[in-house]
Amino acid sequence: WQTSSTSSADTERLGELLGSHLNGGEVIELRSDLGGGKTTFVRGLVRGAKIAGKVSSPSFTLSRIYKNDRLEIHHFDFYRLSEPGILRDQLAESLSNPKAVVIVEWPDIVKDVLPDGRLSIEINMVAASPDERQLIFHYPEVMRQIIIQLETQYQEVQQC
Repeated sequence: WQTSSTSSADTERLGELLGSHLNGGEVIELRSDLGGGKTTFVRGLVRGAKIAGKVSSPSFTLSRIYKNDRLEIHHFDFYRLSEPGILRDQLAESLSNPKAVVIVEWPDIVKDVLPDGRLSIEINMVAASPDERQLIFHYPEVMRQIIIQLETQYQEVQQC
């Protein structure tokens, strides 16, 4: 599925809609250039999952966990690493947690740890507009229904 976002608020809203459908066990990789909107998307996703707290990029801390009584979001950022080291073990542990939604930015360094059945979201900047983004969702069959619902909801929001 492919869609566009015309602002940071749109990108965050799309993340929020996706977050409202997550139950734990999902793995999401975010692919984008620096400043592409990955953290903005995650901010919405955390809010949509009904988890309170300030969301910030884990670029310097490498990982962050957001949680409520029902769900945990484990957010990893491998941008600054040439070797994942012990963070690979932390990621593997998160992947085995059925309550966790695992989000990975800059996933290439740990692609051998990530499951095949993951949602991959490409966020591409649009040269003609600094606020516009193209988002491309590559998803496994098991997530088809979630993506169909997300697409319908996002189209409804955009028409308002």
